[in-house]
Amino acid sequence: MRQSPLRRALVPVVAAALLLAPAPALAAPPMPFRDPALPLATRIGDLLSRLTADEKISLLHQYEPAIPRLGIGVFKTGTEALHGVAWSTDYDNNGAVVKADGTVFPQAIGLASTWDPALVKEVGAAVGQEARGFNARNPTLWGLNLWAPVVNLLRDPRWGRNEEGYSEDPHLTGALATAYGHGIQGDDPRYLRAAPTLKHYLAYNNEVGRDTSNSSVPPKILHDYDEQAFKIPLQAGAANGVMPSYNLVNGRPNTVSPDLGGLLRKWAPQDIAVVSDAGAPSNLVNSEKYYATKAEADAAAIKAGLDSFTDNDTNGSITVEAVKEALARGLLTMADVEKADRHLLSLRLRLGEFDPPGRNPYVKITPAVINSPEHQALARKVADEQVVLLRNTANALPLDPAKKKVAVVGPLSDTLYEDWYSGAMPYRVTPKQGIAERLGTSVASSEGVDRIALKDLATGRYLTAPAAPGKVTAGGTTAGTAESFDVYDWGAGKNTLRAAANGKFLGYSGGALVNDAAQPTGWFVQQQLKLDPQPDGSYVLEYAGNEVTEPWFGPNRFAVVGADGVLTISAPDAAHATKFGRDVLRSGVSDAVAAARGADTAVVVVGSMPFINGREANDRTSTSPAPAQRALIEAVQKANPHTVVVVENSYPTTGWDTLSVPGIVWTSHAGQETGHAVADVLFGDHDPTGRLTQTWYASDAGLPSILDYDIAKTGMTYQYYRGKPLYPFGYGLSYTNFRYGAVHASRLGSSVRVSVDVTNTGARSGTDVVQLYSKAAGVQRLRDFSRVTLKPHETRSVKFSVPVADLASWNASLGRSAVEQGTYDFSVGRNASDLSAAQPVFVPGERIPPRDLSRTTPAQNFDDYSGTTLTDTSKTAGTSVAATAGSWLAYRDVALSGPSRFAASVSTVDSARVTVRLDSPTGRVLGTATVPSTGDRYAYTTVTAPLAKATGRHDVYLTFDGPVNLAAFSLR
Repeated sequence: MRQSPLRRALVPVVAAALLLAPAPALAAPPMPFRDPALPLATRIGDLLSRLTADEKISLLHQYEPAIPRLGIGVFKTGTEALHGVAWSTDYDNNGAVVKADGTVFPQAIGLASTWDPALVKEVGAAVGQEARGFNARNPTLWGLNLWAPVVNLLRDPRWGRNEEGYSEDPHLTGALATAYGHGIQGDDPRYLRAAPTLKHYLAYNNEVGRDTSNSSVPPKILHDYDEQAFKIPLQAGAANGVMPSYNLVNGRPNTVSPDLGGLLRKWAPQDIAVVSDAGAPSNLVNSEKYYATKAEADAAAIKAGLDSFTDNDTNGSITVEAVKEALARGLLTMADVEKADRHLLSLRLRLGEFDPPGRNPYVKITPAVINSPEHQALARKVADEQVVLLRNTANALPLDPAKKKVAVVGPLSDTLYEDWYSGAMPYRVTPKQGIAERLGTSVASSEGVDRIALKDLATGRYLTAPAAPGKVTAGGTTAGTAESFDVYDWGAGKNTLRAAANGKFLGYSGGALVNDAAQPTGWFVQQQLKLDPQPDGSYVLEYAGNEVTEPWFGPNRFAVVGADGVLTISAPDAAHATKFGRDVLRSGVSDAVAAARGADTAVVVVGSMPFINGREANDRTSTSPAPAQRALIEAVQKANPHTVVVVENSYPTTGWDTLSVPGIVWTSHAGQETGHAVADVLFGDHDPTGRLTQTWYASDAGLPSILDYDIAKTGMTYQYYRGKPLYPFGYGLSYTNFRYGAVHASRLGSSVRVSVDVTNTGARSGTDVVQLYSKAAGVQRLRDFSRVTLKPHETRSVKFSVPVADLASWNASLGRSAVEQGTYDFSVGRNASDLSAAQPVFVPGERIPPRDLSRTTPAQNFDDYSGTTLTDTSKTAGTSVAATAGSWLAYRDVALSGPSRFAASVSTVDSARVTVRLDSPTGRVLGTATVPSTGDRYAYTTVTAPLAKATGRHDVYLTFDGPVNLAAFSLR
């Protein structure tokens, strides 16, 4: 084509202009730490290289501050999510607690009672989804590092935090924790939906003195029992973090346990972050006095493997300054800080924080998932499956829905309580509502609690509560609604008073009592009161909140009506308190009896108040039901023989064997769908499939000190219990019957194979939990379980395969775990007591030789002991035996070939002697070593003594006549 002269003239001009024009700006490549194509370690290294020293240190606090110059926002470890997203602390509001309004599933003990890992994984998935939903709503408030599950083993039913754990058994706990953790994490190979954190490592089952008490745990119990609950989910990759507990184990605070950077990370196939419990780093200096300064304490914690300091609420500056001081003093290096940072940044990267939005599938989750219809349906399903049928005499259950005259009575019949780790229930279906809905009609009801008025005997005026929350005064001359209070008995003398004027509970406000609480709640539960009877027939009102035992609380615990008529807690004793007359305006028992009399069935709902009957910071002193609740059951049953009891609590209770009611079911505080679940089971719409995850003991009388962690010596849990339990571990009835056939067990290669035929012999479908146990050396252990749903007269073969390696146990002589050669008995049954005949299987493991004490032997590897505890050899590593006068250690089956010298590594601030004896604590003396004062418990020296000649196989005893720390010894 020909061009015009003008066009030809313009061409060079335009070309020159294009050459001189700047090129279009190209987008800068992302910083390597934001590049998803790079390996995780490379991205972490790049980000660390861009941080200043101050920024690196700042990441060590729970609230990792924003770094605006890199476009990095705030990150917080720790959103509580034990049985649903529960609460978090608000960085933008001085750490104020904000409760979630998501789905509230049954308590952890209820989740476990399903014995259904697949279902628990579904719950974990729902919790992970809702965590993302809350995070989308407010990412600063709702972090994605979830502090759950709690895997501490439930060795003692009096532990206040029993509701938070799963089971007294490590295999069951490990399986359920693995399921919950995997559910939270999601199934994406790269990204985490949310990051679960296991709580609380290790051997933590008491609240009294929990930050200073020492759990003395022999190696066999430590390795075979307590550690296993953490090892199983960690090895399965089901946790991204671990929280050490407040207590000491064998003399050393868990916050500085060498396991944090050792065993825990050895078990986990992927990187984990170790986060402290709240205030625990400061405890190292304050209550525990383990270190003199915070710089030393924080340095020791970081060196041990702690990554994130939950300390001083939102104020990270105290931790930052302590770490800086530690660096300046040479207690830490920047490499130590960076090592901790790597674990934390790894967590943030796997949550997808630094990736483009389109790469992470979980960022698409919106707040619409929170309490979604699907999650509500799941909450009901789980609540159904966790109910345990404890008694069903003469087929009292299920109830016939055609018989619609049902009375629902009891203090928990028409209310649902939240616990410390619960979110705010978005709706509540109470037992009364669930039963009425199932019947399609109203039901007779009564809470069965007394309504009283309290008259000031000095003035004749009644305590009066305002209609709006406010101070209680003595002003009424007659007992009307404003003067009426409903009294709830929770046992151990603890009561709560609910004002009829506005339906709120009375609580202590620092002086006056006010009616302002929807339920007893708070860190210090300030709604706890006692009505103390006096010799003259009057009553005084005593405040019984959790803080009355704190040294700062002061002497005044009793109520006084002041000159202005206001009721305050201002007297030190009953003698100086106001005396009241207790007028019963309405008898709770009479009301309940009236409702129950003439009904086809009376359902009595009793149980615990989760903030009063034990919780964090508050152990139980008894597992007996509250006296008023027991009296209510007895009175209702007398009026209506067809009475069934619903026990709603979160721990084993005693005394049910002395009540003759024909039907008893147990449920945890099962969240928003509790009432539907109770009705579903009572009327047989759901076969009761829940099974107990703890031994229910017959009484408190035989229970040891809650501080004694040696379950083998104390006989605690089904593994070691020597008595007859009220209800055994694994127990639960069904509405149908099951027959177990002959058990077949054999070893095939590296596994033990066990099979049994299970038949439903009843007329309705039902589900049983088939449980496999092994027994060796007198110790019984759950090895596997299987939920089996069978139609009437259906038979199914249930097969188990147990890896021989799983039969390993700690051997004190070897000082390690081993599968010992020998015969292992396998039994199958419905619970730990109802088992088939044992089937022996020979396992060709290690042959354990006699002990050789000529080699240096750690003192803690004893076979038996009396009067000793375990303590720390140094502040960083090692375990010694702390002996006292009259204590002894035993080492069984020792091969002696005439040793001539006893040597021991010891320390003492006093002086003492160690005596070597044969075959008993008072047996033949071989030699005695004198231990001089070493001046410090951590200053060890070696002492020796000549030995008389001895040969052959003997038990060797070491006896002590004074305080000695013994680290190791030998007989050569």
